[in-house]
Amino acid sequence: MSVVPETGPLPDGRPALRRCVAGDPEEFATNYWGRRALLSPAADLASSAQSARPGAASGRPAGEPDADLAAGEPDADLVAGERASGVAPDQAGSAGEQPAPAGFADLFSLAAVDELLSRRGLRTPFLRIAKNGSVVGDSQFTGSGGVGAEIGDQIRDDKVAALFASGHTVVLQALHRTWPALVDFSTQLASEAGHPVQINAYITPAESQGFSAHYDVHDVFVLHVAGEKHWTVHEPVHLDPLRNQPWTDHSKAVAEAAREQQPVVDAVLHPGDALYVPRGFLHSAKALGGVSAHLTIGLHTMTRYLLIQELAALAANEVDLRTALPLGFNPGDPAQLAPELEKVVALFADHLHTVTPDDLADRLRRRTWSGNRPAPLPPLAHAQAIADLAIGTTLRRRPGLNYHLVPGAAPAEPTPASTGTPVRLHLPDRTITFPPETATALAAALTGTPFAVGDLPDLPPEDQLVLTRRLMTEAVLVASPA
Repeated sequence: MSVVPETGPLPDGRPALRRCVAGDPEEFATNYWGRRALLSPAADLASSAQSARPGAASGRPAGEPDADLAAGEPDADLVAGERASGVAPDQAGSAGEQPAPAGFADLFSLAAVDELLSRRGLRTPFLRIAKNGSVVGDSQFTGSGGVGAEIGDQIRDDKVAALFASGHTVVLQALHRTWPALVDFSTQLASEAGHPVQINAYITPAESQGFSAHYDVHDVFVLHVAGEKHWTVHEPVHLDPLRNQPWTDHSKAVAEAAREQQPVVDAVLHPGDALYVPRGFLHSAKALGGVSAHLTIGLHTMTRYLLIQELAALAANEVDLRTALPLGFNPGDPAQLAPELEKVVALFADHLHTVTPDDLADRLRRRTWSGNRPAPLPPLAHAQAIADLAIGTTLRRRPGLNYHLVPGAAPAEPTPASTGTPVRLHLPDRTITFPPETATALAAALTGTPFAVGDLPDLPPEDQLVLTRRLMTEAVLVASPA
């Protein structure tokens, strides 16, 4: 089942996020995102979806927070309750979309695991297998694909079965690329969250633990799919770790905190429950009673340090910062380093005052927009849609496609030699230009709302055909049901 709406996400509905956290998404964004773990039981997620109708349950207009929450201060009783139990506060939602399906069976299941492992021809690194924190070598569960598929690293279902029977945890990686329902879900969630999304699944035999207490360098939503798992979550020993600061750098402190500190979440998750774990928070899980499975949805959090990295990269354009250090310079000598450091700090500060948001945005687009692909594009059907394009055809922007439109400008005095400044459409891997007179029509076509060719503003229907055919050829627009 696809959760990507045909008309794009509702302005403040956030249907994918609402399946990960109970309550008001705005409260989650303000009081939990990157700060506190949050357990959302299945019943609360279902109740939250129902209360998302305007004005329901809270006695105040939809989208209007309580006065204390609006001021940025979480209710003290809610904070105390969350710290003790990790349970989501009961807040009304702010949108009127239809409730999502109960649980997560429409997204993933144990049957899906069996299909992926036995019928989809998976290769490494789409599978990891571990037990008690130790990862098994690929050669223990891979082999040749046989005649016509002589590839040495295809998954061997018989070997996986033997390892699972002996207590090993199966980790299916990058499901946001391999399982259709999760491809759609990750596309929607990435659009809502603004951060790149990956999805793995962890399938654990009864009474087994795949990984000991650790922290991740990205934020995580856990969606529990099958069986039961006992989760414990502890406060960080290293706040907001970057991607090059793994938990193994602090393994002694992690083990000590998990052993001696009071957990902020200590709960058994059942099918339909969800858990948010910010990056840096210590966590571990153990299966109870039978086979259990959960999805781990990782949000690769963009940080302020990312902006610093790109600001430093832009400094490469400054000639004085590319100057060689003195001949015979010893970088390990603080006395020699001091005068150079003073010069570099002053030069870098001058550079920072010259950087514009446009400069930085250009680099960030190239670095971050490729983190998630847009919605899948069926090549044969799309080629046929281009061939069939006509006035009246219904189109829409490809879901999940990142773009930035920069309007052009008509020439002050039009002449055959002067066409003005072109409109620039920035995409993850390229920039496309269009005549300035297409600006209004382009903006309307890219909103995400379906439209009929011929209905775009300020452009004749024949020119709309030319424009939309170009956008379809560039995989920016796709056919949409009428």
